[in-house]
Order: sequence, then structure tokens, then C-alpha cells
Amino acid sequence: MMDVRKIQKLIQLLEGSDVAEIEIKEGEDSVRISRLNSGMMATAPVPQHFYAPPVAHPAASPAIAAPEAPVASKPTGHAVESPMVGTFYRASSPTAKAFVEVGQSVKVGDTLCIIEAMKMLNQIQSDKAGVVAAILVENEQPVEFGQPLFIIE
Repeated sequence: MMDVRKIQKLIQLLEGSDVAEIEIKEGEDSVRISRLNSGMMATAPVPQHFYAPPVAHPAASPAIAAPEAPVASKPTGHAVESPMVGTFYRASSPTAKAFVEVGQSVKVGDTLCIIEAMKMLNQIQSDKAGVVAAILVENEQPVEFGQPLFIIE
């Protein structure tokens, strides 16, 4: 089995180079890492739509600006980041209760989620005690190395 740290190092090497794809084989294991390069992608022509601004009528009263919608504040606190590339799961099975919910207190070492990488299920544990302020990833979504998963206050 190929070490996750090797794969992460390969991703970093690929990002820092002009290489678009790399495949490594170790025995029966293999991994292919590819990144899309905007210069390599063929794009379909985008249809152009023309928009005519509305014509102001002299008898119309001046427009009143609508109040700005409040911007949702981003939770502050300690971000628990993904240690690997994989698929994020909030529970141990589709019918099981989620490991944590927003507002729940956690201790160091409590399981927050599972990330499936290369057919292996990896429990991600809290590295800080506190209260879960936000869950930043939807269940069964792909995650990247270093991507914030949870905010703990």
C-alpha cells in the first residue's frame, strides 16, 4: 500500500511544476495525479446575450437604494483541516448518527468525521477541545489536503 504522505508530496511536486499529470506504480499499487491546465482545455463558444438597461422616465421618482443584506459572518476559531485527499463522511455508516453536530462540545481525541482515501477509512480526531462552531463540508463530498473541515471555538 502506498503511503499517504508520499501521495501528498507528489501533489505538492505536481503543483510546483509544469507537469499536468503523473502516474506512479509501486508493485501492484498505482496512483495517477492529474491537474487541469486552462491552456489544455477546449472550451465551447459561449453564447452572447445582450442586455439593454431600463430607460428612466422623467416622471419617475428617484430610485431608493435597497438596504444591504447582512453578510453571514464566518465562524472564527480553530480550523480542523483535512490531513489527506479523500471523501468526507460525517458518520460511520449511512444509517448511523453523525459523529458531531454544530454546538456540540468535543474533547481532544474525539472522532469528528471519517475520510475515505484509497479504500481506507481514516478517523479524523479533534486536536482541540471546545464547541463545534461550524461544519464546513457536506457529507460524502470530496475534500483536499489542508481543506478546513470544522471550526472549533
